Amino acid sequence: MNARNMLGRLTTSRQPLPEKPVPGTVALSARGLGLRIDGTWLLKDVDLDLAAGSFLAVVGPNGAGKSTLLSLLAGDQPPTTGTVNLGGVHVATAHPTDLARRRAVLPQRAVLSFPFTVAEVIAMGRAPWAGTDAEGDDEDAIGWSLSAAGMTGFTHRRYPTLSGGEQARASFARILAQSTPVLLLDEPTAALDLRHQEQLMQTARERANSGQAVLAVLHDLQLAAAYADEIAVLHAGRLVERGTPTAVLTEPLLEEVYQLPIEVLHHPVTGAVMVGPRRSSKGTPTP
Repeated sequence: MNARNMLGRLTTSRQPLPEKPVPGTVALSARGLGLRIDGTWLLKDVDLDLAAGSFLAVVGPNGAGKSTLLSLLAGDQPPTTGTVNLGGVHVATAHPTDLARRRAVLPQRAVLSFPFTVAEVIAMGRAPWAGTDAEGDDEDAIGWSLSAAGMTGFTHRRYPTLSGGEQARASFARILAQSTPVLLLDEPTAALDLRHQEQLMQTARERANSGQAVLAVLHDLQLAAAYADEIAVLHAGRLVERGTPTAVLTEPLLEEVYQLPIEVLHHPVTGAVMVGPRRSSKGTPTP
């Protein structure tokens, strides 16, 4: 189950490890970020900092630019305007292996049709560390990631035979095994049942508590409120608000962004923010 044996060494010489950002310092920074395709701005003028040891949830309606923002932050797509700095490295000019040691990306849908086992898929997350001192951590990182994602009993299953939710959990385990300072998650709970949604979000919260910088694109405002330190709201390709869940999740802002009557309540015991459509007794949205 060693990543080096399955995937081969990326280099034959020892490479220096990127420094881990100190909790509270900026791990990822974007300035003036924008993407225009066929004359249409999908994202425009976004400034965003993500600190080590924090969990930022990015929310907004369909087409707001959430996945576009994540792809630009990850360096998977070059921006039309602006820059992204990741741990002192410019994403646009960084070597792919260097990027893979600094940030791990969980896409909405992992496309993998080859019959790799779950153990092999998760071991792929260790490939960037071949040829470094961190290579010796492969086994521990893989074992911990399997456990954290609830996939320990699936190691010999072939990835294509898994359900959608199981594939999502295996992909999450892979990026956990990558052991990077920054985690970028695109709708990580979309394919999961209620139990596994909570488990994944708890793990993401724990990663932030341990010093990693976590950014997750979410549609579920309840999960964002429960687990994120801050929430950033995108609307029509622009960042319109950012702050604590209590400050951001307000009825006027959410109704403007989602074009739907919204009700914001607070749990009578915990005080947690609770968000949902404002419905009549028969379940239809009230005007």
